[in-house]
Amino acid sequence: MKQAGELLTHIPPRPPKPRKEGLTMVMDKGLSLREAEDFASVGGNYADFVKLGFGTSIITPGVERKIKTYHDAGMTVYFGGTLFEAFVVRNMYDEYVSLLKEANVSMVEISDGSYEFEHSRKLGYIRRLSEEFTVISEVGSKKKNIVYSPDQWVEMMKSELEAGSVKVIAEARESGTIGIYNDDGSVNLELINTISREIGFENVLWEAPLKQQQAWFITNFGANVNLGNIAPHEIIALESLRLGLRSDTFFSFLPDEMK
Repeated sequence: MKQAGELLTHIPPRPPKPRKEGLTMVMDKGLSLREAEDFASVGGNYADFVKLGFGTSIITPGVERKIKTYHDAGMTVYFGGTLFEAFVVRNMYDEYVSLLKEANVSMVEISDGSYEFEHSRKLGYIRRLSEEFTVISEVGSKKKNIVYSPDQWVEMMKSELEAGSVKVIAEARESGTIGIYNDDGSVNLELINTISREIGFENVLWEAPLKQQQAWFITNFGANVNLGNIAPHEIIALESLRLGLRSDTFFSFLPDEMK
């Protein structure tokens, strides 16, 4: 079957994989191998990264085969940053590196959203791990009582990119009600605009688990904004949003005379 851009006019172009923009990160919170195979069969062309959420990677049966399934489908797998924190808080950094290598995982997420430690220490981990792995780092706390100013977000993101992160993740949790969002899931416009202006939206992977959030980013930043924390069963729905094939973004890419 022909691609969407061959069937319809005014479909925004999507870069082919491997790509540096328009990235989609899917969050696997414990899919079975069969579920992972089903997801990979339809999501391989659209999902760039699969995050095995929080600590699920060390308790999910058959995780080695699942990782291979994702790799075979052209998706990069990494473990949730909470697992990194779980090892670090126990002074088991070397054991974590060994786990990554044993699992044949080439990307690592560095975060401090649950276990808070000095930012300089976080930068040190990024520098060390970037010598052997592709590093992405997450900024923002998972705790509602810890709120950073826009300037603090920018300062942390800049320093983490300089330390070796290829992308910085803007925290939202899987609920989409913290970090760059308000309690009701609406966007924190001042914060997002500041990050986009000072960091560049192409350097940020915006966690956007809710459809309204995904639609907002696509409408405001375009089809090739980087989005994360997407549920596996929403991968085709998200790609439809990116291409203007869903009501929320239907008119986003059409010329004025068609609206």
